[in-house]
Amino acid sequence: MTEEKRTADSEIMQIKRERPDTMILNMGPQHPATHGVLRLVLELDGETVVKATPDIGYLHTGIEKTAEYRTYTQNITLWDRTDYVANLSNNLGYVLAVEKLLDIEAPPKAQYIRVLLTELQRISSHLVWVGSHAADIGAISMLLYAFREREMLQDIFETISGQRMMTSFIRIGGLAKDLPASGDFEKRVREFIKVFPSKIQDYENLLTKNKLWLQRTVGIGTISAEEAINCGLSGPILRGCEVKWDLRKSNPYSSYEKFEFDIPTGKNGDVYDRYLVRVEEMRQSLRIVKQTLEGIPEGDYTVRIPGVVYPPKEIVKKEMEALIYHFKIAQEGFTVPPGEIYHSIESPKGELGYFIVSDGSKKPYRVRVRPPSFVNLSAFNKLVAGRLIADVVAIIGSIDIVLGEIDR
Repeated sequence: MTEEKRTADSEIMQIKRERPDTMILNMGPQHPATHGVLRLVLELDGETVVKATPDIGYLHTGIEKTAEYRTYTQNITLWDRTDYVANLSNNLGYVLAVEKLLDIEAPPKAQYIRVLLTELQRISSHLVWVGSHAADIGAISMLLYAFREREMLQDIFETISGQRMMTSFIRIGGLAKDLPASGDFEKRVREFIKVFPSKIQDYENLLTKNKLWLQRTVGIGTISAEEAINCGLSGPILRGCEVKWDLRKSNPYSSYEKFEFDIPTGKNGDVYDRYLVRVEEMRQSLRIVKQTLEGIPEGDYTVRIPGVVYPPKEIVKKEMEALIYHFKIAQEGFTVPPGEIYHSIESPKGELGYFIVSDGSKKPYRVRVRPPSFVNLSAFNKLVAGRLIADVVAIIGSIDIVLGEIDR
């Protein structure tokens, strides 16, 4: 038995001794509405939750420690598998941190394409969220509709990278390759831009003023702006408390300062406001995608630094020197100047940060991730205490967690 499980079980025994009239109920780790292998230890007074304790660790992957035994380039594939619903955002956060250590910057064209892809990824992540969240509460049709539109996005990612998930397309210095010369990528993106606004309106027609939806979400799982800030919350759960905080505006990266978009906020900090914020964020992401598509600069898709950045495949096939560089980067990696860096981005779930320590070798000395799912989950007891068991499902869904980045 692990130390964490001993601690959780000892807390249960202590609760039983101190409050014998309450009941302990385990929700998960197999319950589908916990959005992964999450165990919730609920202390109940009748059907009212007195205390809720998340018990994590059932999916522990050890990715942070694994990253210390791989080269900087090899590590890119690891971060696809933390928040696997928003893998391109994870790629971007890690790559930007490494680029800061190397003191390099991706070309303007690569920066625009990075923004385009991560905003499409934001929409894709929110579609998974709204579909699964609505299904948890009972609106099963929304799951089918949301995944229908998500398929269009997965086709776009497959067009540009060859993979529907785990694309590893954003690389150190730029991108894995240029946009397809066939124009199929741009065609698919424009088709999505044309179709998606009416689909968002369909979602709102189904949910926003639906009496049952309002009963299950309005006034449920409220948290004040002060409490949210003190807990370190970020993303839609923070903006739902009327806190206008978005790293794309406050600390712009990858040319975000060149794009016009609004930061949607709520007023009451409840489940309903988090829903409204994410729906509007999809509209704003679509707005950014339009701007990037119309303004992608000419130029290269990656910086040309032999020994650090992979040479283009078409050159590798023709030049021996390029083949040698490709082989050495893949097998041995490259050295990174000693130092430490923290860089964060606005992922679909909130602030996603990477802290990397370099000792001057070809592998990171330490890698630590600041995942929004993990931090946002820490406020779960504040959101749930005093609510009914039926509200637990709605509240945990409104946080939008992925266990891959909690149990990293």
